[in-house]
Amino acid sequence: MTMGNNLLKGKRGIIFGALDEHSIAWKTAEKAHEEGAKFVLTNAPIALRMGALNKLAEETGSTIIPADATDNAELEKLIAEAVEILGGPLDFILHSIGMSPNVRKGKPYTDLNYDWFHKTLDVSAMSLHRVLQTAYKLDAMAEWGSVISLSFVAAQRAFPGYNDMADAKSLMESITRNFGYQYGNAKKVRVNTISQSPTLTTAGKGVGGFDQFINFAEDISPLGNASAEQCADYTVMMFSDYTRMVTMQNLFHDGGFSFTGISEKVMKKYGM
Repeated sequence: MTMGNNLLKGKRGIIFGALDEHSIAWKTAEKAHEEGAKFVLTNAPIALRMGALNKLAEETGSTIIPADATDNAELEKLIAEAVEILGGPLDFILHSIGMSPNVRKGKPYTDLNYDWFHKTLDVSAMSLHRVLQTAYKLDAMAEWGSVISLSFVAAQRAFPGYNDMADAKSLMESITRNFGYQYGNAKKVRVNTISQSPTLTTAGKGVGGFDQFINFAEDISPLGNASAEQCADYTVMMFSDYTRMVTMQNLFHDGGFSFTGISEKVMKKYGM
């Protein structure tokens, strides 16, 4: 393992959503461990049945606590136990949770199942509010703590294949601003989203045409696509004391994709 710089030495946290070694949450856990953090790993019980998280817990010396992020009682139990296990208030939380039954079942945006749409919003966006509200009520975050959630540029721009997940990301970014204001006033806790490049994770593979879109984004972005490992580096920096005055922001980590209209590579492909 690469030696870190102790950016997170003495810091405690919770990492939601590490599914397998391709996931950004998994990479972030590895990087946070390398930088000296202690943390609890959590995911929905159904995801834990895959068993992969046990490997990450062993590598990082972490405890796994199952929790459904749409269940208030389970979140209260998770956060209270994490504070007890880690020996003090939390310095960081990573919310890496997203799921759309409509995307999974191939329902087009013009023919959504609304029960599934509610599920998309609850799992992918309202869960962030639940996590923040639970931590707030339990006074579980240390002053100048940092909460990061993972977003995507489809929250601002139309990406047809992203479906109702785009609406969930928009809601999540709004929650980030509104709860970030409240938490900043109350406890100096900062709340931000990171809008990551399209990344070939297990979740990303569920979006139609995702492989082709990754190639397109690579051609558009001046720096190319940011990898899961690079996103983990950025997330750890956002957990650190170097970013204490950054809050309520949606931070693009996408090699410039979000602000590039067209590139020479794409123009050449279309004979322009």
